[in-house]
This record gives sequence, C-alpha cells and structure tokens, in this order.
Amino acid sequence: MPPLADSGRRTLARIVDMILVGIVVWLLTWAFGVHEYNVNGDHVEVGKSVGQSVIAVVLYIAYDTFMMSKYGQTLGKKWLNMRVADLDDGATPSVQTNLIRALVLWVPFAFCCACIWTAICGGWSYFDKPYKQGLHDKAAKTVVVSTG
Repeated sequence: MPPLADSGRRTLARIVDMILVGIVVWLLTWAFGVHEYNVNGDHVEVGKSVGQSVIAVVLYIAYDTFMMSKYGQTLGKKWLNMRVADLDDGATPSVQTNLIRALVLWVPFAFCCACIWTAICGGWSYFDKPYKQGLHDKAAKTVVVSTG
C-alpha cells in the first residue's frame, strides 16, 4: 500500500471539496428560494433552513460517494495527490463503503454542528495512530494514501 497521506493535505483537500460543493448548494438553494432562516421578533422560518440542510447533505453525500467509488478520490484529493483506499487491501472502496464514509461525515455536518463535527471527524487523523484515520475512515475501514 502507498504511504499514508499527510493530515494537513487531507484538510486542504476537504476544504477544496467543501467550497466546490458549497457553491453548488448555494446556487441551488438560491435558485429554489431556499435559504437559511431569518429571525425577527415575530416570525422564524425554520423550514427553509431544514430545506437547505437537506440539499446540502444530499449533494455532499452524492459527490463523495460517486467520486470515491468511481475514481477513489474527490477533486480536492486528486489535485493534492491522494486517494481513499480500503484498510485491508488498499483497493478502491465499494459504493457501500464510500456511502458509510460519507454519511458519517456529512449527516452531522448538515443537521447539527458543521464546524465542530468537521473539526472532530476530520481532525481525528492528526493524532490517530497508526493509520491517520478520521472518524469517517474508522467507520468505513478506509485510509487516505498518497498517489504521487
């Protein structure tokens, strides 16, 4: 198996992917008039916020699952010379494995605690031994390896 990817590069790749998909989420929610709720003293529109979260989680999960299953990497990982591999044999993970990985990463992100969950889930790789796995990698039994 190739060497494990550096956690700093992994973080940068995730930021790139979040920006790319975030732009699409913003465009779709803007086009459909779904946006974060506005709070005033008399009225709170929570339904629109939930709608935006649903759009975000579906797009992030679809992006990660499709890209990882087809190419073993997202655009951010490709640009930074990394890919996701099964822990046991180094192969490109199956659709099911990638779906588990994406669900663990993105469902809490979209519906609960975006910044905190992303920092915990992905940040886990900074101190995990010996495989530098994020919590989503642990759930899916995957690792991120260097490709170049």
